[in-house]
Amino acid sequence: MELLAAGIVPEYLATILNILTAAIGLGLVIFVHELGHFAVAKWCGVYVERFSIGFGPMLWMRKWGETEYALSAIPFGGYVKMRGQDDIDPGQMTDEQVAADPRSYTSKTVPQRMAIISAGVIMNLITGWMFFSVAYGLGVEEVQAQVGEVVIGKPAWTYGIRPGDTLLKINGRKVREFNDILRGVALSSGTLKIEAIRPNGTEYQVEIDPDITGDRRLLGISPGQALQTYKRAVTCGAPGSPAAAAGFKAGDLITAINGIPVTAWGEVVPLLNEKKAETLDVTVSRKGPDSNSVAPPQVVQLKLAPAPVKTLGLRLELGKITAIRIDSPAAKAGLKIGDRLVTIEGEDVGLKLDPQQLPLYFYEHRGQPLQVVVQREVEGGEPKSIELTVTADDTLPWSELAFGAGSPMSIPGLGLAFQFLPTILSVEEGGPAAKAGIKPHTILAGVKFLKRSGAAKDILGDADTIVPIEIKKDNKSGKPAEGSWPYALWLLQMTDQRDIALSIKDDATSAARDVALVPAVVPGQFQPTLRGLELGPVTKFNQADSFQEACKTGTRKTKDSITEVYLTIRSLIRRDMSYKNLHGPLGIAKFAYIMADQGMALFLIFLGAISMNLAVINFLPIPVLDGGHMAFLLYEGMTGKKPTEQVIATLTYIGLAMVLTLMVTVICLDLFVHW
Repeated sequence: MELLAAGIVPEYLATILNILTAAIGLGLVIFVHELGHFAVAKWCGVYVERFSIGFGPMLWMRKWGETEYALSAIPFGGYVKMRGQDDIDPGQMTDEQVAADPRSYTSKTVPQRMAIISAGVIMNLITGWMFFSVAYGLGVEEVQAQVGEVVIGKPAWTYGIRPGDTLLKINGRKVREFNDILRGVALSSGTLKIEAIRPNGTEYQVEIDPDITGDRRLLGISPGQALQTYKRAVTCGAPGSPAAAAGFKAGDLITAINGIPVTAWGEVVPLLNEKKAETLDVTVSRKGPDSNSVAPPQVVQLKLAPAPVKTLGLRLELGKITAIRIDSPAAKAGLKIGDRLVTIEGEDVGLKLDPQQLPLYFYEHRGQPLQVVVQREVEGGEPKSIELTVTADDTLPWSELAFGAGSPMSIPGLGLAFQFLPTILSVEEGGPAAKAGIKPHTILAGVKFLKRSGAAKDILGDADTIVPIEIKKDNKSGKPAEGSWPYALWLLQMTDQRDIALSIKDDATSAARDVALVPAVVPGQFQPTLRGLELGPVTKFNQADSFQEACKTGTRKTKDSITEVYLTIRSLIRRDMSYKNLHGPLGIAKFAYIMADQGMALFLIFLGAISMNLAVINFLPIPVLDGGHMAFLLYEGMTGKKPTEQVIATLTYIGLAMVLTLMVTVICLDLFVHW
């Protein structure tokens, strides 16, 4: 955990400690659930035959008193076996001979059996609340509800949510941290009513229809960016980047750039644009290796060199406008989704003007009315040319990055986004593509980023990555089927230790062939970005001031967690969320390890969430689960008689089939989708 970050223990020992912590934590959640059943059963005088953590063959067993205590081979749950209550043999629940035994489960009154059945869930609720309360007593580092990147063309971008904005409420529910946004959107239904505030203090409200094309509802935003490198980072810069050579360390806090004090990411962005060709003098505040040290942090001066723009030396044919921001200059000028820019001030877009440089072109002409001609499709007729006048605002170019597969390229000053067609329109003389023998009018099917042997892990991980460029011409949305040229260009700038190959087709029907090339630096052009520096999200250390405050926060977190589980079930039933978002035992174990590595407070938050999930899921009215047994008891309490053996057996086997099907599904998802 934190010991590794501080350099106190070696990595292998930290890994062992995290595994043990995760195993003990998950085992504890299961243990307290079964302990609830066990304790109340004993209190009611029921003969408990076995108390087992896990299922299947027993690895260890010891008998104390009349009960066997066991650890079993399959560590996905546990059980308390009571006389007269056995899901494998549901006939025991209606057996009169068993019920005649005063120490059997079935001989007890309905209220007593309800207490036994509900005790496991109640224990999970109590321990979950305790986990949350202790976590906030220790203090939890929470990612703030501030917006960082806004994905081009997604709902947040379209409806005018901007980087730096802070979301306050979603559908009237208060947003306290960034995860509240993700959950609030994914688990909602219909249009979202969002209340937010700009960095300048201006509050606004907007109604947004989330993106539903994926496996969950999304706005298309990422957390706000802080001015501090990741506290647990091994490296703070992309391999081969200027940041990697600058000497940044984990936990460095940027306090000034070129002597200008900075306190928020929004203050850094204009400096990166204005000084993109210069080496930046970056002042950082650096703590010692022990984060708990009372010694004052050091003030360190670092040099951050410029990052040149790289090119492949080719232009693709401009595609259609795929998105327009509401109330943007483009919208006010009358531009529409599906239009294609043909000329700007009489100059051809593609042959004369490089489409990739349009964000910079409009920024350089900001505030000036420009005449543009667009080609617009006409239903049932030939496309027609329309002349419009647009005036770009002063939004910085390249302030909206195509950092996701399928992302279009935006012109921030106009508030529109467009795609490229896969046809290579022209090849720069003497450029990388020309040297590799690539000709105009061929088709670019994909860009391959190939991992060099021995190269350090980068933004793409350790594997080769292929970004498909070819799009389906009949796609009604006008969006690429898989990848995109803007995304490939972004990766080209962000990766410095990969070999590049283009997948080329001579025409639409020919087979693709790979052509290796070496990217070139564009003279005099530099990236207005962090130059490979990796900064963490904006966080806040949330620690309760008192025991009472910790308990109060734990209670709120408990209520929120229970509500979220029910909303998740509703979203799955209504198909607002894909079943592919579910995780099974392997996925839970993986997350447990990750959370254990993040520190005790976050691990306790995770255990609290698992406890709430176990409580709610177990109390669903499905036979073989606690909720199914409670349903049988409610029927018995209302009618004065037990369900027949046939009814209990039929429903139990149906419930067992449902649970086994769910278990197989989530294990397959863990193995083949999430892993």
